[in-house]
Amino acid sequence: MRLVSIGDSFTEGVGDVLPDGTPRGWADLLAGGLARDRGEPVEYANLAIRGRLAGQIVDEQLEPALALEPTALTFNGGGNDLMRARADLVRLRALTEHVILRCLENGVRPIILSGGNPSGGLPMGRRIQRLGDLLTAVARELTARYDVTFADNWSDAELARADYWSADRLHLNTAGHRRVAARTLATLGASYPPEWMAPAGPTRTAPGLTENVRYYRQYVAPWVRRRLTGRSSGDDRTAKYLDWTVVAP
Repeated sequence: MRLVSIGDSFTEGVGDVLPDGTPRGWADLLAGGLARDRGEPVEYANLAIRGRLAGQIVDEQLEPALALEPTALTFNGGGNDLMRARADLVRLRALTEHVILRCLENGVRPIILSGGNPSGGLPMGRRIQRLGDLLTAVARELTARYDVTFADNWSDAELARADYWSADRLHLNTAGHRRVAARTLATLGASYPPEWMAPAGPTRTAPGLTENVRYYRQYVAPWVRRRLTGRSSGDDRTAKYLDWTVVAP
């Protein structure tokens, strides 16, 4: 099996940090889980880069990923688009359909994922919830039309709990990435370590005023500055696995 993943910070693995400071994430865990379930090595590449809009993911990552001649490709995109003032769902639908069709044309199995739902902890959470619901419905409709795999994490109420999210409230933590990997493996009919689906720790208390002020200063203000200056958290970054790496069972 040759598995390649394309996407943004969700697929890069931001929020699930290894001891050396590099991100791991659900896609790395998925590759390991598939190797374990199959009882044989899996070749794995990950071209995802944080901060990328869906159009950038498709323009910059899709064809290089297909050029690797994978047997399966995971795609998630649109989360950063939903954070913008104008989220074009028609374009997001067209981009998702393009990924599916290009995979099918190349004999590659597409695996489409929706991200977890962070809206409960974010500014403008109701807007993000509404747009995320619509984008998930688009993915569900397209994957049903083309009979391809869809791992729906947005609709997982357990994953929406604060216990699965990092301090920035936007990226999954280790428990969240493990749950996404387990859900994706289950969607593919593969086994997974039971602890990956075990409920995260006790529910966090609602943040108070002091915590929210610190949150806006540490995370929201830098995000706004990047938008105003046209910068991205992924500027000057390269993908962590541009070519195949072998993942043993």
